[in-house]
Amino acid sequence: MVTVRTFDNYFSANILAGRLREAGIYCYLKDENTVTIDPILTNAIGGIKLTVRKEDEQYVLSVLKEFDEEYLKSVSCPSCNSNSILLVPKQGAGNILTAVLTWLFSSYAVAPENVYQCQQCGFESKTLPENPSLYN
Repeated sequence: MVTVRTFDNYFSANILAGRLREAGIYCYLKDENTVTIDPILTNAIGGIKLTVRKEDEQYVLSVLKEFDEEYLKSVSCPSCNSNSILLVPKQGAGNILTAVLTWLFSSYAVAPENVYQCQQCGFESKTLPENPSLYN
């Protein structure tokens, strides 16, 4: 088994693993239980690892690339129409203070609020912009 991708949360990991299983690819989520039960250990153990059989590695990497491209094409920024939207910690005094305090007292920085941000124009939204092609 080889690791093809790592995750810091079990939602993304399970969604992608489910899509690979639907495509008939055997995969396993290593360290999923540890990260789910104690998220503070995520960085220490390297997150949840999506593993596949060595002989399937190249095929899986090409499938993952297709999934990523499909996802990026599915939504666009309402401000500039770019497809470069990422989930990032919200910039603000409260969020920064919380991250610093949790890092000082628990050695793991936690930002309580995340936003979807366009990497082209900086537009921010609490929810992922909708795919307009769903309504055409």
